[in-house]
Amino acid sequence: MTSISQQFEFLRSNNQCALIPFITAGDPDLEITAEALQVLDASGADFIELGVPYSDPLADGPVIQAAATRALKQGTRLMNVLEMAQTVTRSLRSPVILFTYYNPILNLGKQLFLERAAASGIKGLVVPDLPLDEAGDLLELADVVGIEVILLVTPTSSKARIEAIARQSRGFIYLVSVTGVTGTRSHLQTRVKDVLQDIRSITDKPIAVGFGISNPEHARQIREWGADAVIVGSAFVERLSESTPYRGLRAIKDFCSELKASIEGSYAEVNGRK
Repeated sequence: MTSISQQFEFLRSNNQCALIPFITAGDPDLEITAEALQVLDASGADFIELGVPYSDPLADGPVIQAAATRALKQGTRLMNVLEMAQTVTRSLRSPVILFTYYNPILNLGKQLFLERAAASGIKGLVVPDLPLDEAGDLLELADVVGIEVILLVTPTSSKARIEAIARQSRGFIYLVSVTGVTGTRSHLQTRVKDVLQDIRSITDKPIAVGFGISNPEHARQIREWGADAVIVGSAFVERLSESTPYRGLRAIKDFCSELKASIEGSYAEVNGRK
């Protein structure tokens, strides 16, 4: 199975910017989540970020919070998510990145969690509430099992902090585009462009931008600013929760294709054929 680093090497060699959709596991249920992973994989996703529902999601806005609440009410837990992932990841072209808060990892045990995640085909890990200064053990253990731990940079991060994160982050660097929680936004902060350039001057690792990206125009702008990948979350979660599972899956299929076309510079052409 392809690692995150290998996938980025391939994309860069072909001058491609990656699309990384995010969905919440268990919303509306894990069976639909498995189908959604396959739909996204076939519709232009280069990686897929899979969120583990959590009761206190500090980094998430109202759309993802609501999805996590629905998933938890369905009984979705970390081990259920990993069991579901194991049934589908080997059939996917896109590496799956698990997004989870630190408490579920601690409750299971770091070593056991990483072993189970690796056995389930998980290739990357984002832990938004784990600061760099406390991430050393997890990074070392994850390296052993072949999971790349991705660290986050914010628009307010100092240059020294960015340098430290860039040294330690595996796979790519996750640039948070806003100072706040996830959620759709009407416009992008131009500060993101400056931070992208700051990171690029420090490291040649891939940079992905997420939080607040909600439409094809945003995605294209992020690529033009020089990002290696665009992460879109709330807009996918919202579409997947449409009135019926069929409509939700169709909505994320169409949206994923639209975003990928925009990133590749052909969104206007696609629109012209509608």
